[in-house]
Amino acid sequence: MTEIKYVTVLGAGTMGAGIAQVCASAGCRATLFDVDDDALEQGFDRIRRNLDKGLELGKLSSQEHHDSLNRLQGAHDLAFAVERADLVVEAVPEVLELKQRIFREVDAAAPPHAILATNTSSLSIAGISEAVADPSRVVGLHFFNPVHLMKLVEVVWGPRTSDAVRDAATDFVRRLGKEPVVVKDSPGFASSRLGIVLGMEAIRMVEEGVAAPEDIDRAMELGYRHPMGPLRLTDLVGLDVRLGIAQYLHETLGSEAFRPPDLLRRMVEEGKLGKKSGRGFYDWSEG
Repeated sequence: MTEIKYVTVLGAGTMGAGIAQVCASAGCRATLFDVDDDALEQGFDRIRRNLDKGLELGKLSSQEHHDSLNRLQGAHDLAFAVERADLVVEAVPEVLELKQRIFREVDAAAPPHAILATNTSSLSIAGISEAVADPSRVVGLHFFNPVHLMKLVEVVWGPRTSDAVRDAATDFVRRLGKEPVVVKDSPGFASSRLGIVLGMEAIRMVEEGVAAPEDIDRAMELGYRHPMGPLRLTDLVGLDVRLGIAQYLHETLGSEAFRPPDLLRRMVEEGKLGKKSGRGFYDWSEG
């Protein structure tokens, strides 16, 4: 397949900005697309802060800092953003209809050789690929937050993903300095399916008064060597995001293990979404 030199990332939120950053740092020309001017500006601010921190900590040189920023550009026009892309990575909210609409537009504008990837954490690759003429070029690339620090990327192959696309995506993940895990398209893949079960049970424990969030997290960190407990992780991912994934897995798999606890629903309704709102299972209002 064509060497991946030009990457376009759709959606300038936390994940999209992070993906664009690591692609640029790996030597690709990276275009970050968003229809919202403020979102695009915030995405580039986030990238600059990450690179500045890396420079401050000695993780990258001033030349690498400069080159990474120089390889990045922003775009508001989708056709312009994808016209030269070898790889397009979609990183918009977890709504199947939205992703299908975007993939339909990308399919009409991107070069025929371009790999079309989705950063979905749980939605069906087969369902998303229904929007394009050639589903063989659609694959899942599920990055983890924060993208520039987390090593894992799930490469998810759908029933019609070609072997060449799957292998090219896997090789590209390694080129980014990440560790690929190749997973068959199924609800929740590997990471979300396991992580949501643990997260929902931890929330039920808080709901039942079994232990405080800090103690539940500490038990997993010290007893099972998890780098972060399930409740702090839920705060970082976003309670609304985890609720959406849990609802989808509960409906799709039919297992009570994925049923969202009433506490989670209430917190989302009250706007307690975790770090991004300043309050979740922890207080983030002071940083």
